[in-house]
Amino acid sequence: MNHGHIPGIERPLSRLVQGTAMIGGHDPEWEFALLDAAFEHGITTFDTGHNYGNGKSERTLGRWLSARGLHDQVVVIGKGAHHSQDRRRVTPFDISADLHDSLARLQTDTIDLYLLHRDDPTVPVGPLVEVLNEHLDAGRIRAFGGSNWSHQRLAEANAHAAAHGLTPFVVSSPNFSLAEQLEPPWENCVSISGPSGAEARGWYQEQGMALVTWSSLAGGFFSGRFRRDNLDGFEEYYDRLCVTSYCSEDNFQRLDRAKELGREKGLSLIQVALAYVLNKPLNLFALIGPQNSEEIEANVAVVGMDLTEGELGWLEEG
Repeated sequence: MNHGHIPGIERPLSRLVQGTAMIGGHDPEWEFALLDAAFEHGITTFDTGHNYGNGKSERTLGRWLSARGLHDQVVVIGKGAHHSQDRRRVTPFDISADLHDSLARLQTDTIDLYLLHRDDPTVPVGPLVEVLNEHLDAGRIRAFGGSNWSHQRLAEANAHAAAHGLTPFVVSSPNFSLAEQLEPPWENCVSISGPSGAEARGWYQEQGMALVTWSSLAGGFFSGRFRRDNLDGFEEYYDRLCVTSYCSEDNFQRLDRAKELGREKGLSLIQVALAYVLNKPLNLFALIGPQNSEEIEANVAVVGMDLTEGELGWLEEG
């Protein structure tokens, strides 16, 4: 397993980050087995969020970390200040309230990396940077960043930090995959995929800011289940999201090329899609959501596998 570093966090982060949105106390035996398998395969970074399962995801992860004695061996990425159906919640008050909830649920005094789960461009960045620095100084978090923040807002926040002698955002967590989004799967999501994301990717490469990217498989588009001739047959919520967000002809052509490259290299379609993300010239950590040990092993096998610049370009544009 390859690792990287993020300013403020002493422990290295595995390049693959195990997501935990799917765990929530429904099947504790399976959930602990999944987390065990991820750790046994060298994944030492785990992502969760205040709103996942109304807190059940954080509680499950916290119980697992305590039961296995792993609080000092893994890196936890927490997220808060997600909007609700009632109001936008990117405020100093909500950041603090969510953080204290998460600390209790995770059974810890410190979250390694804390991300604001959404942005609200109508809110000035100054108070947000300042309250995050307060929690940093108090030892409740070791580093912070933004999930679904535009690179322009991150630049604005970090300019405020520089002007006031404060610690800046060190991480961004947008969507990134070989497939370009037709529309966001959820409101207020930010993607840096495809031609439309080229400016943002260039900025991140220039800045060297770490990226924890989500949905490398484009919401399941690269599972191989979605074809040009069967899109009307999907009824499940997440399947319909994939159809509306990713099922374009341009993306199907990318999928076709990924299949062809996979046949040449002996890789599955999923492995090619993940290898594409991991091989971009960015300080990138890929958030994944495997459901069992076999899927974890297939993901881990891709880490360190090189694709050439020519192969990356061909996957993108043919």
